[in-house]
Amino acid sequence: MGTRAGLQTLLETVLGSRNVYFQPPPTLEMKYPCIVYNLDNMNTKFADNNPYRIEKRYSLTIIDKDPDSLIPDKIALLQKCMFDRHFVTDNLNHNIFIIFF
Repeated sequence: MGTRAGLQTLLETVLGSRNVYFQPPPTLEMKYPCIVYNLDNMNTKFADNNPYRIEKRYSLTIIDKDPDSLIPDKIALLQKCMFDRHFVTDNLNHNIFIIFF
């Protein structure tokens, strides 16, 4: 299990820029392409009714003007990462992934 700071670094490396935002406020003007992510859930494993492992699940949204962007392909190759859905809003492509980190 990694830290959120570790996930931030990993996503910046994959994206090739610092346009990675964790729970950005609505007033933030983002630069594209970018990745927006937030904590989505926590998966807890129990033994003898006590938690012994907690795995955090994050929702990642890749936002890009380019419909043929290679960024979603790179994200899809990460460990414990799954594609969820795609949609277009305001001429921006949104690819949603779920990752356990």
